[in-house]
Amino acid sequence: MKSRLGSTRVRWPLLLAVLSCSFFVALIPSAAEDVPSAKGVASVLQPFVEMHALAGAVTLVADKDKVLSLESVGYADVAAKKPMPTDALFWIASQSKPITATALMMLVDEGKVKLDDPVEKYLPEFRGQWVAAERDNEHLLLKKPKHPITVRNVLSHTSGLPFKSAMEEPTLDLLPLRVAVRSYAMTPLLFDPESSYQYSNAGINTAGRILEVVSGMAYEDFLDRRLLKPLGMKDTTFWPNEEQTKRLAKSYRPTKDKNDLEEIKIGQLKYPLSDRSRQPMPAGGLFSTATDVGRFCQMILNGGTFEGKRYLSEEAVKTMTSKQTGAMKEGYGLGWSTHNGVFGHGGAQATNMNIDSHRGLITVFMVQHAGFPKDGGKSGGAFQQAAIARFGKESK
Repeated sequence: MKSRLGSTRVRWPLLLAVLSCSFFVALIPSAAEDVPSAKGVASVLQPFVEMHALAGAVTLVADKDKVLSLESVGYADVAAKKPMPTDALFWIASQSKPITATALMMLVDEGKVKLDDPVEKYLPEFRGQWVAAERDNEHLLLKKPKHPITVRNVLSHTSGLPFKSAMEEPTLDLLPLRVAVRSYAMTPLLFDPESSYQYSNAGINTAGRILEVVSGMAYEDFLDRRLLKPLGMKDTTFWPNEEQTKRLAKSYRPTKDKNDLEEIKIGQLKYPLSDRSRQPMPAGGLFSTATDVGRFCQMILNGGTFEGKRYLSEEAVKTMTSKQTGAMKEGYGLGWSTHNGVFGHGGAQATNMNIDSHRGLITVFMVQHAGFPKDGGKSGGAFQQAAIARFGKESK
């Protein structure tokens, strides 16, 4: 699993083989450990914790009206043997992308932004962009794009913008949004818009900057006032405070021999995480909890409404969660991975949210792993299958 932000989206297959109980029994070490256990659907993750393939997890299952299951398993801090609480905080990384897309679609609903407008209409620095037609170590041949990149292109990863610019080093949260986006405008496109797919933090960050310019509000302020606070996403933030930091799950990766876990810091972000000089990233800066992510997903599953308040039109939700990548093999909408009525998004440290519109089922899987040892990579799929087996019913 790659460590680069956004390149570790966990894409579980829609149809997973049911994992047998005998398989999990075989995984449990002969010397039993004092590991916090879970009941219900999260118990399927217990063997992964006991074999040191998964530190811990919080799982949530919901329908459009209520939470059906909220459970935790394993540890938030393995060395301290601190059990994972259900209100643990996680860096959700690229799960920020659908949230940013939702915020921008609010302006589309209001008629202030049009998806097929060129980005340069809102951000003049994008005028006169070039495409890298050929390149090697010594030469770069540029050409004019067939048409300027559009708002739809930046939200669907079909703009030709790179993953990031050369200026976004050593971490991704150092540049003010306006500066980062200007650096994208100065960078040649990788291909003609709509001719290919390139997963791009730069594209979603550009969408966040459009939101700023059109609304007249800082991106983070718009998000907080128009979406996060009204939805009751009280723990969703770019800057965890002191109390939230105490609930932050530790991050892990496999040891060199790939037989155990070692604690790490989030390499893509500057520390301390509470430092307000760190810049909010529309493409991947948010921290959140399973409960908060579940509320956001319930609003989307409800066609843009939650607890009696409308946030988005049904048309906006349908557009976001429908494939926008044409005949390309990648199934991506506007800020959402999507395939045949099932849509969601993952994050760099293996967090994932999934909405199955056929079953009316939401699953949220919260972990902090930059890779897994042993069979830990199967843990998300095991939870997903257990949730479907317990709660999933095909809608008629």
